[in-house]
Amino acid sequence: MLKSRPDRYGAIAVSIHWLSAVLILALLGSGFRAANAMDAATKVGLLRFHIPVALVILLLTVLRIVWWWRFDRKPAPVPASPRWQERLAGFVHVAFYIFILGMVASGIGMMILSGAASAVFGAAGPTLPDFTAYPPRGPHGLGAFLLVGLLVFHAGAALYHQFVRRDHLLRRMWYGG
Repeated sequence: MLKSRPDRYGAIAVSIHWLSAVLILALLGSGFRAANAMDAATKVGLLRFHIPVALVILLLTVLRIVWWWRFDRKPAPVPASPRWQERLAGFVHVAFYIFILGMVASGIGMMILSGAASAVFGAAGPTLPDFTAYPPRGPHGLGAFLLVGLLVFHAGAALYHQFVRRDHLLRRMWYGG
């Protein structure tokens, strides 16, 4: 089942969700490590991973938005779930889209303004700029911490539903059935 049903997400939505989740965790890890790296070679190596993966996340996020907007509908709310929880869940999902798009935009802005692409992807020689000297660095760093907070909140809510409410919410976001 490629499309979602009223009681569960379809295979395309599930695939986009879990692939995005894994890649976002990898981005956060590589981004925090790059920000704290002391030597340029380590930072360049991390950025060579970080930047292409960020572009994949951009494509997956756009695909997800287009998928929901044009081709599929989300399942019905979890039975007996309070309205405020449904609204909060909707807000968190929209916040994810905004933060992800903002993180990609600020990352692209840093690369363009700093000219770092040649140091990261070009031949040996150019040195990495000090990214803190460029205005998009502030929102990019803050966005990373806010994204971590959203992820913790999102995962915590899913685990609450799975193990406290026992309404099998995680099953809706997996393959099969």
